[in-house]
Amino acid sequence: MTTIVRTLVLAAACLVSGSALGQQYPNKPVKIIIPFSAGGVTDLGGRIIAQRLSEKLGQQFYIENVPGAGGNLGMAQAARAPGDGYTVLISSSSVTVNPSLYLKMPFDVEKDLIPVTKAGGSPNSWLVHPSFPANNMRDLIELFRKDPGKYSVGSPGAGTTPSLSIEQLKFDLQVDFVTVPFAGGGPMTQSLLGGHVPISCGAIGNSVELIKDGKIRALGITDKKRLETLPNIPTLDELGIKDQEAETIAGVFLPAGTPQEIVDKLQTEIAAVVKSPDIKARLLELGIVPEGDSPASFAAYVKADIAKWKRVIEAAKIPRI
Repeated sequence: MTTIVRTLVLAAACLVSGSALGQQYPNKPVKIIIPFSAGGVTDLGGRIIAQRLSEKLGQQFYIENVPGAGGNLGMAQAARAPGDGYTVLISSSSVTVNPSLYLKMPFDVEKDLIPVTKAGGSPNSWLVHPSFPANNMRDLIELFRKDPGKYSVGSPGAGTTPSLSIEQLKFDLQVDFVTVPFAGGGPMTQSLLGGHVPISCGAIGNSVELIKDGKIRALGITDKKRLETLPNIPTLDELGIKDQEAETIAGVFLPAGTPQEIVDKLQTEIAAVVKSPDIKARLLELGIVPEGDSPASFAAYVKADIAKWKRVIEAAKIPRI
């Protein structure tokens, strides 16, 4: 057998082997790590996706919540798992924020994790109690400027994208107010409902039903497009408040070393799930805009988002943890 023929035979064998690997996956249950407590936007979206993947692929995709250290504990556990496709990470935007927020990271996002797809994203929203005297985001900014330091704005916690949206608005518009960090979106929303801290910024996925019921008012969202489920809420961009786009993602990752055939198959299946009419409707009701982009596109998104939040953290002089 000549060298050329031998090379062609080996190449063909590798293609067959890779194809077979993708076709056989999964042949046992798959663990999905959510690096936060149950009940948040990323967790709820992940559970919807996991249930449909189980139905489609004939193996159980089950959720394991691993909260702690702003998501770092769960993300590090996923990064250290074998690259065989049987440990999947679905993370929020902490995966792109934490590298600039924490002094020491227990893993390297760009080396230890393979981006699979952005299943979806929930834009941040500026919210007020119904009694608060601001009809729109421009009114709120004028109040901030009229009485510097008078108003308090709740956030779901230091290092979350809503907290960074708050700092970005402060820095970009040179407005002054007090930021009140809560231990998650739930306590923040309860304070907002009670009028204790009558302004907040949080992922809109935590507030969709409350907005529809008129229990809180949304002044604007940090996206380029309005939400299909809440079309009356303007974007900050269309209000002339530029470059404030931010979201809380449900991003899917695999440990480094996972074969490309498994990466591609998982991306294809998740994209099909989030774009199916019934799942898309459920995600939109949670304030999650479905996406399902390619691994290459998501990798570029991750890289750009890491750079973006690094600029915000440094410009706003946010202390590192």
